[in-house]
Amino acid sequence: MNLKIPFLSLLFLLAVEAGAQSYDNNFTFEAGLSLGPMNSLTDIGGTPGFGQRGPKDLNIKSTTLFGSIYAMAIYKQFLAFRAEGTIGSVKSNDSLLAGIATTNKAIGRYNRNLSFRSPIYELSLTAELHPIELLGVFNPESSAPRLSPYLIGGIGVFHFNPQANLNGQWIDLQPLHTEGEGFSEYPDRKVYKLTQINIPLGIGVLYELSSKFNLRLEYINRKLFTDYLDDVHSTYIDPSLFSKYLSGNQLTDALILNNRRKPGVPDLLTTARPGGRRGNPANNDSYFTINVKVGFVFGNENGESGGNGSGQSSRRLLRLQKRQLSCPSVF
Repeated sequence: MNLKIPFLSLLFLLAVEAGAQSYDNNFTFEAGLSLGPMNSLTDIGGTPGFGQRGPKDLNIKSTTLFGSIYAMAIYKQFLAFRAEGTIGSVKSNDSLLAGIATTNKAIGRYNRNLSFRSPIYELSLTAELHPIELLGVFNPESSAPRLSPYLIGGIGVFHFNPQANLNGQWIDLQPLHTEGEGFSEYPDRKVYKLTQINIPLGIGVLYELSSKFNLRLEYINRKLFTDYLDDVHSTYIDPSLFSKYLSGNQLTDALILNNRRKPGVPDLLTTARPGGRRGNPANNDSYFTINVKVGFVFGNENGESGGNGSGQSSRRLLRLQKRQLSCPSVF
């Protein structure tokens, strides 16, 4: 958590630098802040019933809050490139399924009794494509619409660190090798890296508040290349193997946190035993955000005009420029 201040300070300086550059009529720049909910889809928690992919397995109770700072360059209002830094967290636990019947297909997850939390630090480079502006649907002589939907895609790098609570203390799970990652007995289970690449994909809508301020609403899902966001992936291992690779507190913590099945649960109502299913290796984890962005626009100063001294919208100015190019004899 000590990384938050320098991380956000760096992004703020980048945003200011972007706004301080020279401009031409084709480019504007924007810098701003985001805030909204963050959630994840992992092997832990979920909704009652058989585990499913996508929103059907989303448990709203696992929602957390995140924030970000961004800077972007906008070309002719239809294409934008954005650098963004995000700080948030994800979490979930099997106890969210409390109260389900023993005949429910999720009873095995509830009795498994796993839980996790993980901070998320992310840097991303994404592009915005505004189809309406690109296709030129609206008349160049008319005012540009204040509302513009867009598509989002790009690449990011993120850092995570799954943890579990043990007697009031949060324990890092990756060093415990809870599923035998890196053990010679499981050559197919490699030690996962805590810093990895992701692919942000999403949709958004922009509303032009004024020539200086934009408001955005976005949904962005991150495609991950790991199933260990929650430190759960495959099957339970023989707990006797931990003493071969770990010692001291790490050995004690691994023996406890590897298998946390509820006491007294019949074997028929859980797979929490050596060789039993611990997670679903068929699907990688993911996390997503819904956010509201407020951005300050730079670079349309050269276009400020009007009898009352007020600045015109850069979107409006670009449409006037198109009109000039198509009808030069009129001007």
